[in-house]
Amino acid sequence: MLLTADVGNTNIKLGLFGKDELRYKMRFNTNGKMTADEYSVMLYTFFQIHGIDHTQVDGSIISSVVPKVTQPLLDAIELVTGVRSMVIGPGLKSGMALKIDRPETLGGDIVCGCVGAFEKYGGPLITVFMGTATVITYVDEHCAYHGGVIAPGVGISLDALTSGGALLPAVDLQTPKKIIGTNTVDCMRSGVVIGAACMLDGMIDRFMAETGKSCRIIATGGLAKNIIPSCTHDIVYEENIILDGLRSIFEKNRK
Repeated sequence: MLLTADVGNTNIKLGLFGKDELRYKMRFNTNGKMTADEYSVMLYTFFQIHGIDHTQVDGSIISSVVPKVTQPLLDAIELVTGVRSMVIGPGLKSGMALKIDRPETLGGDIVCGCVGAFEKYGGPLITVFMGTATVITYVDEHCAYHGGVIAPGVGISLDALTSGGALLPAVDLQTPKKIIGTNTVDCMRSGVVIGAACMLDGMIDRFMAETGKSCRIIATGGLAKNIIPSCTHDIVYEENIILDGLRSIFEKNRK
């Protein structure tokens, strides 16, 4: 079985594949202060909850955008499973050409998500990552990555709004019934949820105009489910596309 780990700024998402099928997954809070032993307990709990024999893991791969978590997690996986993990970065083949100024600066999660999306849907492709930041990327029909945009994430925007406005309450990301709100909470929901959807629609239009291509559009990330139903474009939600990309890259580099 293949253990995959996507380490983001907010969460660590684990996925366990058997015969190219994602069988188990679990999400944990990212904590840069945890030791390898503490991550080992987390991993062991993952296996215990699902009744998995950890000795059946024969491969592992990690994508991490939090460097201080990478090594403790690597050590923990090796301690629990006896397997040394691959880490997304220079030296691993992804099958995707990086047509950007400094390829080494591209986050591993973006590489994996784009690879997973391209292998499932082909290109040209716009992939939207909605996590701590909102990242929108473009991959052409030849699986070449051409870059994208980075914007503040929906959660960050909402936090900034409520912390900066003394009279503004905390609200959830529920979609309002109409655009023009008649109370403070609905006005905020409209601004955050519909505002994010309009930003996505506008950026997608600009991407297609700039590239001259009609693209498939894929979105991932926990917040995408709250936003894309309010978009005018046809956007496919893929919860596990980064884990799928990790599995694909692992297979490309397996000896």
